[in-house]
Amino acid sequence: MMNSSTITEFILVGIPFLYDLHRVFFFIGLFMYIVAILGNGFILVIVAIEPRLQTPMYFFLSNLAFLEICYTTTVVPKLLQTLIETRTTICFHCCMAQNFFHFTFGGTELLILTVMSFDRYLAICKPLQYPMIMTKNVCMQLSLATWYSSFIAMFFQCFLVWRMSFCASNIVDHFFCDAAPLFSLACNDTRLSELLGLLSAVVMVILTLIFTIVSYIYIISTIMRIPSAVGRKKAFSTCTSHMIVVSILYGALMVMYVRPTLHSSSRLTRVLAVLNTSLIPMLNPFIYTIRNAEVKIAVRGAINKKRQLLNEEFFKCIQKGR
Repeated sequence: MMNSSTITEFILVGIPFLYDLHRVFFFIGLFMYIVAILGNGFILVIVAIEPRLQTPMYFFLSNLAFLEICYTTTVVPKLLQTLIETRTTICFHCCMAQNFFHFTFGGTELLILTVMSFDRYLAICKPLQYPMIMTKNVCMQLSLATWYSSFIAMFFQCFLVWRMSFCASNIVDHFFCDAAPLFSLACNDTRLSELLGLLSAVVMVILTLIFTIVSYIYIISTIMRIPSAVGRKKAFSTCTSHMIVVSILYGALMVMYVRPTLHSSSRLTRVLAVLNTSLIPMLNPFIYTIRNAEVKIAVRGAINKKRQLLNEEFFKCIQKGR
């Protein structure tokens, strides 16, 4: 029998039921990863350089974009490696670190989305008090609170995983170090750890979802009382993107984690994990920017400024040549 002190690495199984399509999915996954990094990086840049986007809504959106970059980078590179290599290994401490950061970034994302729904509630339901409530200091404190809360909550949960003893097998039946396949390798009793993990998922996912739903109930009821059809459309447009992201993300998470972990390595769960770590981070920039008129205006403004600067530099060069 081996324990955690003697195991130096784990072997990631990957997605064996799609073995014949590994090469195809490698290029698809690589494309989605690159688009996710570029798309979310674009949001960070455009929010940073455009004064008209220096608002609480876009501050939290830039937080979400940074989170998506971290979240997908924690898992996707190893996923791609499992698709092109017959035997993918990960060191013990790397596995524990991946497990911790995956859940920490995921938990922070849920909290950020909840804060974003609260921000929209204040903006639409309390427009007069909104500027006084959502100040820069409050936005910064809320952002730090989401990171700090998730870090503390996931540290103790992942610490239990790190302290587990592992038996003869070191083969992880997944493409990353998720909690459920690690529990199945443990040779000590994991019922307490699994129960705590399930409770953490229920608290984190269900409570934030309830808060978000309640916020949008108030938002929708307020929007429906707006007499102008144009006003209603404008108010809905600021919330639709957030509602789409919340629906997709929470739907996947509830299937993956808000249930006993015994079946968490099933095919459906693994496919949802791929979507959650690859597809959603890629779609978020498109969902939040394509439907957003303010971002489109800001992009056009940034392009025009760049074009003007290039023209000025061009004319300066011509004058110097003369």
